[in-house]
Amino acid sequence: MVLTVLNVAYPFAPVGPDSVGGAEQVIHQLDEALVHSGHRSILVACAGSRSAGTHVCVRRASESLHQIEIEAAQRRHRQAIALALTRWPIDVVHLHGIDFHTYLPRDGPPALVTLHLPVDWYPGEALTPRRSNVWFNSVSRYQHVTSASKPHMLAPIENGIADHFFEADGAKRKFALMLARICPEKGVHLAIEAAKRANIALIIGGEVFPYAAHQRYFETQVEPALDRWRRFIGPVDLARKRRLLAMARCVLIPSLASETSSLVAREALACGTPVIAFDRGALAEIIENGRTGFLVGDESQMAQAIERASELDSGACRRSARERFSLERMTESYLSVYQKLSRVTIPGVA
Repeated sequence: MVLTVLNVAYPFAPVGPDSVGGAEQVIHQLDEALVHSGHRSILVACAGSRSAGTHVCVRRASESLHQIEIEAAQRRHRQAIALALTRWPIDVVHLHGIDFHTYLPRDGPPALVTLHLPVDWYPGEALTPRRSNVWFNSVSRYQHVTSASKPHMLAPIENGIADHFFEADGAKRKFALMLARICPEKGVHLAIEAAKRANIALIIGGEVFPYAAHQRYFETQVEPALDRWRRFIGPVDLARKRRLLAMARCVLIPSLASETSSLVAREALACGTPVIAFDRGALAEIIENGRTGFLVGDESQMAQAIERASELDSGACRRSARERFSLERMTESYLSVYQKLSRVTIPGVA
């Protein structure tokens, strides 16, 4: 059965291989998988996105992101979705943004919502929509446990890693790496402190989104802590990301939030690089403590683990990632759910 699937991205972040956010990378992978499998992929996403299928382009919000601009962006998303539903025979709508409930159509074809973020970050009304044909899935076993009691919650589908990460290669160098959005919950300042304690260089790649809290965090806690050896290089494209991941001694994830997954942790392991992370959320599912990285409790323990990172085997990291984080498994799981949802008329998806 050939499907037409409408993927709807978060209004404020472009979709593509160079995307900073994990959700946007997953959407890009699903878009490509749909097209390569002979299905039709329609993508509603802001300007600057790339699609293997049909891109319904929505004007990207201005840099200010005040409430009035947020509401305007959500309104443009509603209009773009309505246009797509009118123009194409959509079988399934797949939504990915934390604000999905503000542009979820009131009726129409079955909808799947992937919860890329912690469940308690979503408004209560978002997880109890009035429509009976709206379904949810999580992206890790940890997240599923925290959300299994919600109505219409399907089995988790873990994020997969593209093959080109396994092909990345480079001689290890004496620097640690952090790749993330620059915001308080990612704990960037703690990575800097750990690197200083371990007396190792740190490269920080990522983007400071134009939210006041994110910019204030960068200006007051991140930027003043940078020095000659701890540098912020801004967003990195896919090619540079692969090189950095392959060359780094280790990747640091000092997240202060309970991670629902972590694409960068999976990508690092695929590149043969161990991960040192705070023991929060789904990170314990990804990192095999003492084999492919270390789970730590604070920046002091992170510094000690950095010094031990060179003891870990790159080959073990790659093997673990290849065995556990298959992109094919992820895309096939979503395609299977699409097929089931397109046929469902009453609650209950096997």
